[in-house]
Amino acid sequence: MTVDTERSPGRRGRPGHSLDTLLAGAVAVFNERGYEATSMDEVATRLGVTKSALYHHVPSKGELLRLALDRALDALFAVTQETGATTGPAIDRLEYVVRGSVRVLAAELPFVTLLLRLRGNTEIERTALHRRREFDRIVTGLVRAAEHEGDVRADVDPAVLSRLLFGTVNSLTEWYRPGGDLSAADLADAVVAITFSGLRT
Repeated sequence: MTVDTERSPGRRGRPGHSLDTLLAGAVAVFNERGYEATSMDEVATRLGVTKSALYHHVPSKGELLRLALDRALDALFAVTQETGATTGPAIDRLEYVVRGSVRVLAAELPFVTLLLRLRGNTEIERTALHRRREFDRIVTGLVRAAEHEGDVRADVDPAVLSRLLFGTVNSLTEWYRPGGDLSAADLADAVVAITFSGLRT
């Protein structure tokens, strides 16, 4: 998945230093040290570039954060707009969104990890947290619709079910590493098998 360059105020990259490369490096440092504890000097040093090379692409550290968080959130919201998430029984749409979210997590692991560690200390973070809550409401709506259709147990509040469901998905950032024996599809199968067995009526 590429960064939405139309939304970015950054300029065209210099040879050998694409915005995607710089963004990936910055996110790695943010995840290791924490966003607030990381300076642009440290990002530049990690990437082996000058600060002026960074500022050629983005005007500030905050813009790096915004681009990184948007990358994770845009990918998650894109799943909710795909045909599998918008047509058919609610339980099937819910499963599709869960599988798609696992797929996004595997493909954009550092970016999703950064998103899940937000504390809301800046306006950029608060905006991202607001979007994340919007995503949570979509999932809760699917759980509620599936319950109404008789496919999800009615003895647990839909908001609680959705939190438990995505608590499981989000916990994958703590141990899953792409490139191993477990593919994203296998991982999604495992999540669905374990969580939906307790979710369905």
